[in-house]
Amino acid sequence: MNQILVTEKLYVTPELKRKKKVYKFNFLISLILIIILVSIFIYEDYGRNKSEQVSQQILADINETQEENNKIKQQSDVLTVVLNNAQEDLKVQPLENSKENALSSKKTTSNGYSYYTIAKIEIPKLNLSYPVIEGEKGDEKETEELLKLSPCKLAGPNPNEKGNFCIVGHNYRNQKFFSKVPTLKIGEQILITDLTKDTEEKVEYKIYRKYTVVPEDLSCLEQKNNEKKEITLITCTDDSKQRVIVKAREVK
Repeated sequence: MNQILVTEKLYVTPELKRKKKVYKFNFLISLILIIILVSIFIYEDYGRNKSEQVSQQILADINETQEENNKIKQQSDVLTVVLNNAQEDLKVQPLENSKENALSSKKTTSNGYSYYTIAKIEIPKLNLSYPVIEGEKGDEKETEELLKLSPCKLAGPNPNEKGNFCIVGHNYRNQKFFSKVPTLKIGEQILITDLTKDTEEKVEYKIYRKYTVVPEDLSCLEQKNNEKKEITLITCTDDSKQRVIVKAREVK
């Protein structure tokens, strides 16, 4: 009987107790790490989705304003015809020339950064369509915040003017923005609509070069050829270690 009791006690030695505690501790730490990693993934995924939603809302506002502007233009044309028929020497100023351009009016983020929607970029091959925004100040912190909303103008002239119009956009992997831009090929089409003027101007560009650079290489922003209309798209590689540069020229 005593021998049986001694044998049973061997299974509950201090060493076994210590191992059980270590096992429980390791299990708890592993569980906490898993929860943290899952939380980070969910948070980042939410951020990417939120950015996409905000950008698409800006684009929806643009489309709605364009429709409204078209209605105003039609009403202006009708009014002009009626007045001209009634009094031939009456000079009528079109409504579109006297109104403030709603498409490029200033907006402000919740963080206090002001920006303008200056263009719309479309890439038919990728089924991509986004507004292009420009900060009021143009400093690094402002651009960093605005890039969470939509692709931004980084350098160059106004949309569809002679020079190198540079657009930067985050690579949100499959959550869009410029995630598919690295897959573009030479000869494919990019469309830019200028929203800074009362009369919309859409210009077609074709890609003539694509390459990658280190983040410190800013040569793609240079304004060497001011006699041609060019655009430069900038985004990250999937591992964020390099930058993908896509250059395109106006199709004439």
